[in-house]
Amino acid sequence: MLVGAATLLGLAAPVQAQTLASLPADVGAKILGDAKPIAAWVTFCQNYAAECALDRGEPARISLTPATWATIVSVNRRVNKAIEPMTDQDHLHVADRWDLAEDGIGDCEDFQLLKRHMLAEAGLPRRAMRMTVVIDEKGEGHAVLTLITDRGDLVLDNKTS
Repeated sequence: MLVGAATLLGLAAPVQAQTLASLPADVGAKILGDAKPIAAWVTFCQNYAAECALDRGEPARISLTPATWATIVSVNRRVNKAIEPMTDQDHLHVADRWDLAEDGIGDCEDFQLLKRHMLAEAGLPRRAMRMTVVIDEKGEGHAVLTLITDRGDLVLDNKTS
């Protein structure tokens, strides 16, 4: 099953082998249905419909030119300096809310959503940008923005510029 999926995705043999080798030997996973977006993303899309509109005509990868690189670095640094980091609980008295930090305060996903917005405004395709949840150095969930480029994936983070 995984080999077929890797082939469909166009993964080269070495990449496919690395992918399969990194999986636990006894996965025991069952396909239960389509993955669903988290509730905070659904609410974000209801509040910011234009941010979630998908244009299949957009490129699926960002062409990483010197000008595009300069834009990405500039936006990452600008947003990281402009937003005051604060949890949604401390700021809004809710467990989790995704927005564009219009008041200058936000947590990790708000930083990344604002970067995504600004990069799209600068002409980069939203289709090539992914909100990604990772495990940080404290072992906690943390949102970053992954950019799919023709020279590899880039990860933008609010913990480092």
